Amino acid sequence: MKAKRVLIGLAAAALTFGGGAMAGGIYKWTDENGNVHYEDRPSGSATEQRMALSYRSTSPASVQQRKEDLAASVAARQEARAKADEEAQAAADEAAKAADKQKKCESYRARLQTFVQSRRLYRQDENGERVYLDDAETQAARQKVEELIAEHCSS
Repeated sequence: MKAKRVLIGLAAAALTFGGGAMAGGIYKWTDENGNVHYEDRPSGSATEQRMALSYRSTSPASVQQRKEDLAASVAARQEARAKADEEAQAAADEAAKAADKQKKCESYRARLQTFVQSRRLYRQDENGERVYLDDAETQAARQKVEELIAEHCSS
């Protein structure tokens, strides 16, 4: 019971003295060096002025609206950033595909050049021995490489 009275007394004192702090003013004064000072108590300086301040309460609805606007703005920025990241990843994937296609194109052109310059072509069988291609097999291999070049080297 005694603790309750002490608590009520402290609350009443806080309200009494806290209201006085809000009721006080802000004072502006300039020292001899020309520096401007702002204080909550009068300094006694000849250049001291009491600032005319006005207060108004902030509407909870406007605070909530600002919070919602900020959240929407942050979400929009995150969405735009995610979209930009996706576009950058897609562009990087396209560049990688184009580089791979170019590499394959160069490889197939080199193989075709080998077919054109070589007198006899061969392949290795499962035992690692050379098996020479006849004219029909050479022509078929050359045709296949030309098809691969048409597929990978076209823009």
